[in-house]
This record gives sequence, C-alpha cells and structure tokens, in this order.
Amino acid sequence: MINVSVFDDMTLCTDQEVERMIPLVPEPRRSDALKFKHTFGRFACLKSYLMLANLIQQEFGLDEFSMETGEHGKPYIAGRPDIHFNISHCLKAIAVVVSGQPVGIDVESFRHYSESLLDKTMNETEKAEILASADPQETFACYWTRKEAVFKMQGTGITDNLHNILSGGVTTGTKVNREKGYALSVAW
Repeated sequence: MINVSVFDDMTLCTDQEVERMIPLVPEPRRSDALKFKHTFGRFACLKSYLMLANLIQQEFGLDEFSMETGEHGKPYIAGRPDIHFNISHCLKAIAVVVSGQPVGIDVESFRHYSESLLDKTMNETEKAEILASADPQETFACYWTRKEAVFKMQGTGITDNLHNILSGGVTTGTKVNREKGYALSVAW
C-alpha cells in the first residue's frame, strides 16, 4: 500500500490559515513551524503535518504519534518501524506519502536550470532527453523529482551518485501537473 496526498491550492497559504492550523498540531511541530520567517514555510510545515496525520490515521488507525529524525535527516515515526512516510513541498504544492514499505517523495516547480546544473545532475542519456524535449523544464523536473524521491526513500541524502541513481532498480512513478506547473515523483 502506498498512499499519496497532494495539496496545491496555494491561494490558501495565508497568515490566517497558519493561525487556524497552529492549535491543530502537537507542540514540537508547532515550534518547528514558527521558526520559519515567511508565511509559506509556516504553512507548508503545518499543512504537511496535518496531511501526514490524516494519512497515518486512515492507513494505520494511529491518532497520535511522535516524529523523530534519522542520521541523514529522514523523519520516522517513533516506535513504529512498520510506518514509512516522506514529505516534500515547493511553492506550487505540498506532497505526503505513507506506506508499509520504504518510500520517498519529491515535488518541484518547473523552473529554468543552468547547463552546469544539468551536467552535475544528469547522465548523458537524461541530458539528451531533456534537451530534445518539447518542454525541457518539465522533463528536467520529472528527472530531478525521481532522483530526489529515490534519495529520500534511501534516507541517505543527496550523494555523488546523481548520474546513476535511477539505474539502481528502484521503482518510481511520476505525475505532472502542467496547469499548476509542477512534477511529483514517488519512489518505492
């Protein structure tokens, strides 16, 4: 089972909505949210937690949980090694995935990329496909979110294996929202 939740109505990203959500999350997450200087950071922190709590309640029947962080920053549910999850956000969307197996998720807005970033992050086949694409920014975002989702699933952080990370036999799925301008990938 892999359950994904996506929120992309960023018109709701307001100070009023942040104030409404603050009492709905436990104290550690509340403090984390309030560390952000800008409304978006606070909103994304709170909204992603509420999305996660909803998915965990739906899939595992768990109403309360404590999040911890692993060695490379990957979060986990304390005392519940059977629950795997991951969170991602960009200016266009917030995404959460929950599963009974290791998972990773990444969401990215379509954006311009430099040639040096392309060289650093993509192998020759991927670069050729991006450059030949009718929408190179979309294709770049699709590749990047797949790579990031794999790294997040593995819990290792971004390593030097950027060129070959997708050849490791990990399954990924990608969705594109052209209307809103983002790509989302899940790895499992």
